[in-house]
Amino acid sequence: MDIVIAGGHGKIAMHLHPILKEKGHTVKGLIRNEEQADDLRKAGAEPVVVDIENEEDISKFVGEADAVVFAAGAGPGSGKERKWSVDRDGAIKLIEAAKKNGIERYVMISAMGLETPRGDEVFQVYQQAKLQADKALRNSGLNYIIVKPGRLTNDEGTGKVKIAEKLDRGEIPREDVARVIAEVLEDQSIEDVEFDLLSGEDDIEEALLEFV
Repeated sequence: MDIVIAGGHGKIAMHLHPILKEKGHTVKGLIRNEEQADDLRKAGAEPVVVDIENEEDISKFVGEADAVVFAAGAGPGSGKERKWSVDRDGAIKLIEAAKKNGIERYVMISAMGLETPRGDEVFQVYQQAKLQADKALRNSGLNYIIVKPGRLTNDEGTGKVKIAEKLDRGEIPREDVARVIAEVLEDQSIEDVEFDLLSGEDDIEEALLEFV
């Protein structure tokens, strides 16, 4: 498959590129900073430089693909305005680009527990931005998968996860989130679903099979 990943230099995306390449897929990563291009090439992805926050129509940068992944985010330390402009509006721009370019499959990296306000004011704005992005994808008419991991860690992945419609709070290595995304991209029978994701005891393929 040809896959385009927005937020191509993000920590989850940098795990995902080599996984997809090893499986024989072609990957393009959308990045804002030209200086990140070599990192993507080393990870097995073709870099495409575009500022999705400020570019109104990103369809020409997305191009043709079999699927897109939204892995972008304003990140810690950013203010309320960038939660809207990146976490919500960036995701919506990728939806519009997919529709314009005839790409039917869209994987969204969201987060667990968005419906329950917590943290400071900026974090609650982040929650609202992600909720609105998820809703836009559900209503887009695209074939969607919304992956909602718990607290992300940089621990080495185990390949063992827990997947359900709703889970109690917990954590998961970014590497395992990337492995789950790779699996749902390949399994065409998985469509129009959303699920919470934590570290667990089941192999990824088995956990997805039981859930779907």
